[in-house]
Amino acid sequence: MAITIAVVNQKGGVAKTTTSINLSAALGSKGKKVLLVDLDPQGNATTGCGMGRKFNTTVFDIITGTVFYSEAVLETPFNNMSIIPATTELADSEVFFRKVTTDTPKTMFLRQALAAAKSEYDYIIIDCLPSLGTLALNGVTAADSVLIPMQCEPYSLDGLKELLATIRRVRGSHNPYLSILGIVFTMTDMRLNINRAVRQKILDNFPDLIFNSEIPRNIRIAEAPGHGKPIMYYDPSSPGATGYDSLADEVVTRTTTT
Repeated sequence: MAITIAVVNQKGGVAKTTTSINLSAALGSKGKKVLLVDLDPQGNATTGCGMGRKFNTTVFDIITGTVFYSEAVLETPFNNMSIIPATTELADSEVFFRKVTTDTPKTMFLRQALAAAKSEYDYIIIDCLPSLGTLALNGVTAADSVLIPMQCEPYSLDGLKELLATIRRVRGSHNPYLSILGIVFTMTDMRLNINRAVRQKILDNFPDLIFNSEIPRNIRIAEAPGHGKPIMYYDPSSPGATGYDSLADEVVTRTTTT
């Protein structure tokens, strides 16, 4: 039975999509069967896996109930890793949610669409858009746990508190067993005083949530999406590849002991 993880942070530019892609690839390299769900209208998780931009079916189609989830699944070139792609069409989901008149709560559509996928994969990774709107809440409601990428920079702590409040609301509505898998620091550069100070403040406030693995600021990670590859396939010896490989090990440990 798949463990579904929503990679979420309402703040943009924190390596959320990068983490979704590279965690999925790293888990796949360890023999785990992974489905990556691109839930961002920008479609960067899709293009970052080298899948292009034109598809017959996308995540929008499974949310609206037009197709069964498996009809939108594409195999990637990477070991044990599939993807449900997204395009800019997904931006129309907010219009869909406003107009829908079924008894199903608006935040439950993705959870229902992916229910049958749970028996087919080891992990389902949902790359949520940088928002706390209805579409992003669909991603969180569909998840068993939340992984939060975070930069060590000012205002990160305020954004984290807002996100944790949202998670509590989701628990109180339609997903009472939702857990926080952890916070992973991304684009770290501990030569900078501000990075060290913010990191320590977050550690002081949430000591039990922080992954030991950290993702360093690394130009090779930034280059990899342009080549349509996860970092471990683009430059397996880079510090970024090592960081995501270590994070995947921690994710496996945390999800098999909880």
